[in-house]
Amino acid sequence: MKNTNPEQIIEGVRNQLKDILDGSQQAIYVYLDDTHKICNPKFAAMLGYGSTGEWENVKRPFADTFVAPASQHALVSTYQSAMTQRAGSVVEVTWKKKSGGQVATNVILVPFSYQNELLALHFLTTT
Repeated sequence: MKNTNPEQIIEGVRNQLKDILDGSQQAIYVYLDDTHKICNPKFAAMLGYGSTGEWENVKRPFADTFVAPASQHALVSTYQSAMTQRAGSVVEVTWKKKSGGQVATNVILVPFSYQNELLALHFLTTT
C-alpha cells in the first residue's frame, strides 16, 4: 500500500459507495487486503454473518476463510489479473458460509482507485 492509512481508505470508500452498497440488489464487497474490506448486508447475510461489521472484523486470510478450496485459485488469479491489467473480470466462486455450508456465485470483479490505492469491487449473484 501507499503512504495512506488503510482504515481511512476503507471508510472513505464506504462513504463514497454508500448508495451502491445500500441500494444494490446484489451482494457486494470491496477488498483492499485481508484485513481491510467492506461489504453490504446482502453479502454478509449470504455467508451467514449477522451484520456487515461481523464479516468485516474477521481478520484471517481471506481466501482460506471465505472461499471454498476448489474456488480459491480461480478467485485469487482473477483478482491478480484484474488488478494488474486494470480490467474487469467475471469468475465463478463457491463461498464458505459461516455455518459450514457453501454458496455458488458468479462474481464480477472490477478494479478501482481511491486516493491512489487500488481496490477491487465485487458484485455477486448466486447461481
